[in-house]
Amino acid sequence: MKVAIVIPCKNEEDYIEKCILSILHSNYPKELISIYVCDGLSTDKTLEIVERIIRDHSCVHLLINKAQTTPQGLNLGLKAANSDVKIILGAHSKVNPNFIQENVNILQKHPEVGCAGGVIKNVFENKTSEIIGAAMSSPFGVGNAHFRTGVKDGLVDTVAFGAYRKEVFEDIGYFDEELVRNQDDEFNFRLSKNGYKIFLSQKIISLYYVRASYKKLFKQYYQYGYWKVFVNKKHQTVTSIRQLIPMFFVLFLSQSLFSSFLHEYLFFLNLMTLVIYIVLAFVFANKVSESLKNLPLIVVTFLILHLSYGAGYLKGIYDFILLNKKPVKKSMELSR
Repeated sequence: MKVAIVIPCKNEEDYIEKCILSILHSNYPKELISIYVCDGLSTDKTLEIVERIIRDHSCVHLLINKAQTTPQGLNLGLKAANSDVKIILGAHSKVNPNFIQENVNILQKHPEVGCAGGVIKNVFENKTSEIIGAAMSSPFGVGNAHFRTGVKDGLVDTVAFGAYRKEVFEDIGYFDEELVRNQDDEFNFRLSKNGYKIFLSQKIISLYYVRASYKKLFKQYYQYGYWKVFVNKKHQTVTSIRQLIPMFFVLFLSQSLFSSFLHEYLFFLNLMTLVIYIVLAFVFANKVSESLKNLPLIVVTFLILHLSYGAGYLKGIYDFILLNKKPVKKSMELSR
């Protein structure tokens, strides 16, 4: 099967070469691979690096994404690719040598599956990224996002870096170009609605360079929550139950600031609920931490994930549901 890998990027001079070379070094037949780098007008050395790689590898192609958004970059590459399988990949990632082959194996073995995907393993660049990566690999941090926690083999509701049959795009179209965030979740939701299955295999492994900034992490998950409401409004449904939990957590904290002063029973009820959260956070942090001294920082990271997503979700409800507005410009800024 011919396979195309589409990589949207912008200003990724530190990562793009590692990403492309990991694909070129895979054990899948080279003559069946094509790579489309869709650059969003980079101002660093990204273009220079890609053009140098192209000189030695004719299967690598450079496309210019003038719109500079991820879904438009994805669609640019997907439409240019003439292949049986089309894989989307982040520039901050590398793939294992058998990544392509294992994706193809799943699609060949399961004809009902429209999308195959695997597990993301974190690569740490400093202590902060190690803490963030640990929190994001825990079910307490990210819920049942199995592609992050790696605790399931089989049918799931979404994957990162999916490998899609070409028929999927012919049937349901491409990524929604209105969605600066959550475009892959929305596409996978649409895919499932149209009768296709999504299969996650722990044999399919990609490596991801984790953000090394709590500020950028907060911004990223705030945007995830915010844009999730926009997706829900488009489809007139809540696409997954887990997305509601951070919102309720933020609402609980907000009301506890006021209700705790109304009656001592409410104070103790709110306090006990918060204590339960903190205890659970430490229990789950202990499961993913390599050192006891990291536990408090992982717990803080759990809080950042939940508060940012929940706050973004509430802002999305206010903007999209109550005010019937379009996404604000600030929500479209990159969190890199």
